[in-house]
Amino acid sequence: MLLHGVACFFLLVLIQLALCAEDYYNVLGVSKQASDKELKSAYRRLSKKYHPDKNPGDETAHGKFVEVSEAYDVLSDGETRKIYDRYGHDGVKQHKNGGSGGGGHDPFDLFSRFFGGHGHFGRSSSEPRGHNVEVKVGISLRDFYNGATSEFQWNRQHICEHCEGTGSADGEVETCSTCGGHGIRIVKQQLAPGMFQQMQMRCDACGGRGKSIKHKCPVCEGQRVERKATTVSLKVERGAGRDSRVVYENEADESPDWVAGDLVVTLTEKDPGPEDNPDHVDGVYFRRKDNDLYWTEVLSLREAWMGGWSRNLTHLDSHVVRLGRPRGQVTQSGHVETVPGEGMPKWHEDGDSVYHKHEFGNLYVTYEVVIPDQMDKKMEKEFWDLWEKWQKKKGVDLHKDSGRPDTPPVRDEL
Repeated sequence: MLLHGVACFFLLVLIQLALCAEDYYNVLGVSKQASDKELKSAYRRLSKKYHPDKNPGDETAHGKFVEVSEAYDVLSDGETRKIYDRYGHDGVKQHKNGGSGGGGHDPFDLFSRFFGGHGHFGRSSSEPRGHNVEVKVGISLRDFYNGATSEFQWNRQHICEHCEGTGSADGEVETCSTCGGHGIRIVKQQLAPGMFQQMQMRCDACGGRGKSIKHKCPVCEGQRVERKATTVSLKVERGAGRDSRVVYENEADESPDWVAGDLVVTLTEKDPGPEDNPDHVDGVYFRRKDNDLYWTEVLSLREAWMGGWSRNLTHLDSHVVRLGRPRGQVTQSGHVETVPGEGMPKWHEDGDSVYHKHEFGNLYVTYEVVIPDQMDKKMEKEFWDLWEKWQKKKGVDLHKDSGRPDTPPVRDEL
């Protein structure tokens, strides 16, 4: 009975230990049928996310970085993947270490095979770093106002996935026999009898890499890198400034010889289009200057002279701004009305847009009056009647500035 209890105890311990080692497929977030390409994509994404350089002092992130590297190290090799699928973690350990339980892999060495820079993000001054790449992306005014998440593509240089940056089709890379692996060679040139000059030049045989390849990779043709269209997700904060910049750390061109620089995206405003004209008035669009918006409202001659009109102006987020004049109030052509709190949301440096009314700029509405080529009889009679009332000074003043409304239009709550 006692022996049976001890056996059960050890069995439970073994089961617990097995459960503690998380499944490698779960670590990478892929299925057991994942292709090599899917495994590489998962590793690239997660290793950058949990890299210690990006999470200083975070032991949890460091542990995840090691787990992700270990999972990919096992699953990326066809033989060890078969052993893992059949025998689990213990089977892989027996295969790699001959049953001794020792050994292991360096997660930073694996990382450097993908991104260069000796497994780090270039924080050390001794590590070469690639140039930053600047890209301009056009955003509509509507998206600046409301905020948006979109995608754009650019032609990025990647480390060749087929050869993992070696440039070799079979993985064999030898030391260059010309420069002895130094990447440079000394050239002696005679200047005059008995006078020589020594110059240090980049090795032509290996291109300065110190390595030679017999069988070039068919994908990158031995260049170790390839260019291909890359999709980037872009989040535009509500009220972001025109020409503001979004920085993606270490997302510029890759190379085995350097740490990737930053991808810097500049948000430019597209030329006005239908999305900036919710009311579909030909040739009329919202325009922006800093935190303020500008709109041109076209009035007929009758509306400008006699008043008594109202308009619903559809804003960039589809809420309605009420414009209008009471009967008898004149609107002069070129008059600018200020509508407080109906401009752009004010974006803050911490990336947080506040939606309260007092945190918006102003809307400036310019009124333009369309004068007809000729008036019909009804309109002519109305104007003569108005003229006679004005001459008799019966409360109508054609020269009075229409001014702003006594109270600003009520804004729909967002």
